[in-house]
Amino acid sequence: MKLEFGSAIGQWLHMIDRTSSQALAIGSVAVSLLVLLLKVLAWHLTGSVALYSDAMESLVNVVGALLAWFAIRMAERPADSNHPFGHHKAENFSAIAEGTLIVLAAILIIQEALGALFAPHLEQLGPIGLAVNAAAMVLNLIWARVLIAAGEQRRSPAMTANGRHLMTDVWTSAGVLLGLILVLLTGWAVLDPLLAILVAANILREGWKVIFHSAGDLMDSAAHTEDTDIIEAAVRNSSQGALQIHDLRTRRAGKAVFIEFHLVVDRNMTVGDAHDICDAIEDAIAEKLPEARTIIHVEPDSQLKASGIEPE
Repeated sequence: MKLEFGSAIGQWLHMIDRTSSQALAIGSVAVSLLVLLLKVLAWHLTGSVALYSDAMESLVNVVGALLAWFAIRMAERPADSNHPFGHHKAENFSAIAEGTLIVLAAILIIQEALGALFAPHLEQLGPIGLAVNAAAMVLNLIWARVLIAAGEQRRSPAMTANGRHLMTDVWTSAGVLLGLILVLLTGWAVLDPLLAILVAANILREGWKVIFHSAGDLMDSAAHTEDTDIIEAAVRNSSQGALQIHDLRTRRAGKAVFIEFHLVVDRNMTVGDAHDICDAIEDAIAEKLPEARTIIHVEPDSQLKASGIEPE
């Protein structure tokens, strides 16, 4: 049974690999709406402030999914005369907007929870409402894993941020459910607003992380360490005939990585031979990082520096 389940998951992920980013973004909107409806129903059935906070986070998920869908459509547009480097940063703007909404939702939750803290009441709390919220949590868990896997494969900040936000929502829901079960067992209604405040604190932390990482891309942060290692290895292994590579610089924009460096060659090398080396390097990088955009400045051997990348 375990083997069959693992095989089914593998086939499912393979199918997702072939699904377009826009289709996954539309799927996120549909799933987020369904989860929101389930959580609003759970809140209505129980009157729990903690479940209200859970539903508020799902409302942010819906808006975030819509933003991600729009951003992915924009980011996939080809470069044009006004945007010669493409539209990749649309995903970063989307992620920052989602992070801001997460922070605003947390503030609203804290406001509601503080009011309930001094007058806790949970006369409606029962197993049906908790079961409805648990169903929403399971649905979120499945879709979060889909988005994270697809986002990392496609190097999509908007999709990955959406998936990680959903995973945070899953842990939030699990904590809320366990806490409300404890309320049912003990009758301590004050635990409900306290749980809501804890949920809000977790949401605030997640919102800050989303904003911080996406702002880094908008400020032209360097490529991630693993990408830099891939770039350096590709350059080192494909630059035979050159003397040195130095002044390597990278920056991120959405799922794209922009790379530039100086390639030092013998001053007597022909332009054609130097161009062939550049082509070999660009092909090697593109094989590992399909979304890379590489610019190479060729220099004579008089520009050798004390340190740099030496061809193998």
